[in-house]
Amino acid sequence: MKRRYILTLCAGMGFATSCQDKFLDLKPISEVSSTTFYKTASDLANALSGAYSALQLNGQYTELFIVAELPSDDTFPSLSGSVTDQDEFDKFYLRTTNPFLAARWNDGYRGIYRTNAVIDRSRTIEMNGDLKARYVAEAQFLRALMYFNLVRVFGEVPLVEKEIQAAEEGYQYSRSPVADVYARIISDLTEAEGVLPVTYPAGEAGRATQGAAKALLGKVYLTLGRPADAAGKLREVMDLGVYDLLPSYADVFAPGNKNHKESVFAVQYKKGNLGEGNRLPNAFAPENSGNAVIQFGGDGQNRPHNDLLAAYEPGDPRKDFSTATSYKNARGETVQYNFVKKYHDVPAVKYDNDNNYPVIRYADVLLMYAEALNQVAYVADGEAFTALNRVRQRVGLPARTAAELGDQDAFRDAVLQERRVELAFEGHRWFDLVRTGRALPVLQAKATLFGIRGALTADNLLFPIPQSQIDINPTKIDQNKGY
Repeated sequence: MKRRYILTLCAGMGFATSCQDKFLDLKPISEVSSTTFYKTASDLANALSGAYSALQLNGQYTELFIVAELPSDDTFPSLSGSVTDQDEFDKFYLRTTNPFLAARWNDGYRGIYRTNAVIDRSRTIEMNGDLKARYVAEAQFLRALMYFNLVRVFGEVPLVEKEIQAAEEGYQYSRSPVADVYARIISDLTEAEGVLPVTYPAGEAGRATQGAAKALLGKVYLTLGRPADAAGKLREVMDLGVYDLLPSYADVFAPGNKNHKESVFAVQYKKGNLGEGNRLPNAFAPENSGNAVIQFGGDGQNRPHNDLLAAYEPGDPRKDFSTATSYKNARGETVQYNFVKKYHDVPAVKYDNDNNYPVIRYADVLLMYAEALNQVAYVADGEAFTALNRVRQRVGLPARTAAELGDQDAFRDAVLQERRVELAFEGHRWFDLVRTGRALPVLQAKATLFGIRGALTADNLLFPIPQSQIDINPTKIDQNKGY
């Protein structure tokens, strides 16, 4: 599916965890020497594929649930002996040396390095101008997405906007203000949406589209508290006329039904022992379950809280599709165990499944649009209600009306609730709670139930900078408050 590039980020970024003593001696490398690569349109296409493939890295979407779901009220991890790396996110006692923090940082910058290389090297390649512009726009979309995921996790992060050629350049970068990072994200997406096509031929499905850029920009505006801008941009996505809800919720996630009309942007996976398969179906299946739930067994990660299970309305089919509370083992015995079954396939080998990862889908767009309109002004049974109810009615639930949601706060809570059950296990809940100002009150109210350690404060809304980054460049990289 995508050609892989092995990049040593110590030189490329100055932030990788294993650089330490040999930091200055390392340079970015790939399968093809940088002196001979980036000569032709084909080279640029392969490099762009490498940028897309960065989304599959553990610290990007494979383990997004660790920072996007475990800290929320939706899921909890399985503990294995003394290994508590995931539990630290769930109960808020994070060490700055937690390996998942390092992976989140390093793999984010690996991807950004690749996008910067595509953008910078494109300038010297002679090729069709329209195709070159499209490749650059795709790289800009990917860079914006990667920075969006970094800034929401860490706050201020180094803003690297060009390909770094030598190790010592990495030492020049300190953490940039959050406003500057978002300015780059908005600039990248604004430029990209003006170039990217609305659709691609079937053989190129899965690439960044104009709709994906507009939808991500709408989410960025919503995160920044700019609801009017968000509503306008999300309306543009809707007006493109290429997206819609699938009639069946289950069909949205079927491995054999990829890049359908509800998929605005998804990370592409392909099983077949090619190193391109999705790990999550095995990772989320119950540990010690053998082949009872999925071939080659599961790890029991990201387990649904009973609190989430209780959030589904009676008769909501999304609950039984997305979750289970038991399974039958090889002896036919019922084992009580909460687990995620939203992503399911028959793997070629363990961790090698065909499921795409939904980054943005049309249901998300509709719910963001409803949220944004309501933030601008509450209108009883207005357009925001229509958007919310489209998502509900797809699964056979009754429409919400102003008779039960009589003001802006009630409608806001209803949208947040709908996002919780519609988008469960897709990497949204923690960021939704933070964006809406609900993270602290929601989790504080459930602190005893979830075993949260200590009192939560605003400091907990960001995660610590990996200690390795501070050790590498202590004069430029400092720690977040509270860690």
